[in-house]
Amino acid sequence: MGLGDKISNAAEDLGGKAKEAAGNATGNDRLKAEGQADQVKADAKKVGESVKDEFKRN
Repeated sequence: MGLGDKISNAAEDLGGKAKEAAGNATGNDRLKAEGQADQVKADAKKVGESVKDEFKRN
């Protein structure tokens, strides 16, 4: 996984956490759900990059 990918994934994860927190604070369920979805996408990208890196090593 390249450094740029790691930074991008971390930013997406942090953005998702911020959205989720804002949704919780304001009672906005849609915003909370968007934040959770952003976090899931970031995690999926991390897993995909890890698998790709593992195949490159072998």
